[in-house]
Amino acid sequence: MGHGSSKSSSSDDSTNGGGSNSKSHTSRRERIKKKLHLHRHSDRSARSSRGSHSQHPKLSSLENFAGIALVTLICAEMKFKDKWLACISIGEQTFRTEISDQTNKPTWNSEIKFLLERNGPHVAKVSVFETNRLRKNNLIGYCEVDLFEFLTQDSDSDIKVFNVMDPSSSNLVVGNISLSCSIEDPTETEKSFARRILSIVDYNGDGKLSFSEFSELIDAFGNQQAAKKKEELFKAADENGDGDVSMDELATLLAMQQEKEPLINRCPVCGEFLEVSDKLNSMIHMSLCFDEGTGNQVMTGGFLTDKQASFGWMFKLSEWAHVSSYDAGLNSGSSASHIVVFDRRKKRLVEEIIDGKIVLSMRAIYQSKVGLGIMDKGAKELLQSISEKQGKKMNSVESAKDIQPFLKFFKDQINMAEVKYPLDHFKTFNEFFIRELKPGARPIAHVGRDDVAVCAADCRLMAFTTAEESLRFWIKGKKFSIRGLLGNLPFSNTFNGGTLVIFRLAPQDYHRFHFPVSGKIEQIVDIPGCLYTVNPIAVNSKYCNVFTENKRAVSIISTANFGKVAFVAIGATMVGSITFTKKIGDYVQKGDEFGYFSFGGSTVICVFEKDSIALDEDLLAYSARSIETLVSVGMQLGVSIKKRAEISF
Repeated sequence: MGHGSSKSSSSDDSTNGGGSNSKSHTSRRERIKKKLHLHRHSDRSARSSRGSHSQHPKLSSLENFAGIALVTLICAEMKFKDKWLACISIGEQTFRTEISDQTNKPTWNSEIKFLLERNGPHVAKVSVFETNRLRKNNLIGYCEVDLFEFLTQDSDSDIKVFNVMDPSSSNLVVGNISLSCSIEDPTETEKSFARRILSIVDYNGDGKLSFSEFSELIDAFGNQQAAKKKEELFKAADENGDGDVSMDELATLLAMQQEKEPLINRCPVCGEFLEVSDKLNSMIHMSLCFDEGTGNQVMTGGFLTDKQASFGWMFKLSEWAHVSSYDAGLNSGSSASHIVVFDRRKKRLVEEIIDGKIVLSMRAIYQSKVGLGIMDKGAKELLQSISEKQGKKMNSVESAKDIQPFLKFFKDQINMAEVKYPLDHFKTFNEFFIRELKPGARPIAHVGRDDVAVCAADCRLMAFTTAEESLRFWIKGKKFSIRGLLGNLPFSNTFNGGTLVIFRLAPQDYHRFHFPVSGKIEQIVDIPGCLYTVNPIAVNSKYCNVFTENKRAVSIISTANFGKVAFVAIGATMVGSITFTKKIGDYVQKGDEFGYFSFGGSTVICVFEKDSIALDEDLLAYSARSIETLVSVGMQLGVSIKKRAEISF
């Protein structure tokens, strides 16, 4: 949802009637825009006189709630003077304000509307950046706002002040920010929009639409099928047969058509083509277009993350020069310098932090034929040597000095409040890297139900019903197969056609891995191999086969609910060792610790027997879009279907 013209607008115009038709549509939109400009000021006055509470009431019940949230970033008070911008992220959308004047009390009065649903995203992250045109803008602080909590609070005011916390320390307040949040019912949104847009098209102001006015409105909606049957629609709307269509008659027609075949394919204000299947968000889009200039600034949308939204002219220049692209999904890992994942707990897109120099080197090695040539000429052995040396270094007492810079680089990505021991407990970097968490820090879903599998690690997850699906959406190595992953061991045939779950751990993650299922460890087999990085840049490479060539350990867990489950711990660059804390013959419960990886990124892959598990739909849906899901140990992964089949039989 955005405010610019759709990328497909020009091509669609050209295919729907040639250049003259396109000009006709443009002139109609221009006339409507001019009428909007005149109408906005009176509408603004009316809204002010009515007051915010009458139009946007507080939320009385969360049960089956779906409504329009109107959030306004009003102002902030910071510790020092600068030019400031703020971003708000919720779900897969991020919006940003304009840049303030040089001040320590920036005022934005920037608003945005979006759909808020009971089971959808409702925790918004508000980030505040100091700006600098010569380099990237700097994140100074952020707060998280539960909009449901905000809307159900017992208060007479729509405005609340939140502390802005330092991203490097959850205890340090760097300022505060004022915002308001109110709601309106979706039905009221549709009615309000209909009244406002229809009154604008009533050019002579008589409260009715002639056929010519009705015809222009249908053309502005951009529905080619509707445009061919204007007379039929006009007669259907003109219930009393007086030759004019009243506002109520037209509203009734739109409501009826909305349920059958929506008339509005294109925003009559900005001309953007709308998703017919997403009727409510389309209505929000058009309401925003209508509202532009009626008081507060409308925030700029179309961004994936707050980091992307905060970039200045250097980002725009790099995009223009095609140096990198910013998108969610496969392109982010394989051909761009940004990895964007979906945070399952907070239900929003987040950007993975990774050093730019490392990204460039990985792309040079793993995304080119030149890199492949380097691999063939000894780079594999070099990676092995580097990893061994780095492992020794990270086990030295001197390495402890690297802990603080590591924490600073990853800022809010590591929550020290969850860690079992205080920072001074760790005498080497590797001791910190394999840190344990406090009991209860990772609740296990459905304890006592062994037919529910859980996530094995804090990680970025990809889930596929078959290995073939993973090749379509994620793994681009030409030689990947279940048999290759399991090292051609005798039991590999058990998993033919099986379900595949990839748990990728980034350096900032908690690096202990846990059992996704309850059962008995039957085997643990070490398979020697390379130490390629497990970053998506390498996994999505056509020139190497990370998962079937890397060093790994394959464990087989025998379960009552899922049959046999293969648990594959895969080493990677800088990960010289995989350490298990359980042994063959142990009976384990889901959520129990299985082992840990030493310094670096690494991956666990679980393979389930065919038709033994129904993976959670949200995990499958994002994987089908080539988007990794950020999950934590113990979150639900899926439910056994094998046991159900046995019971029904």
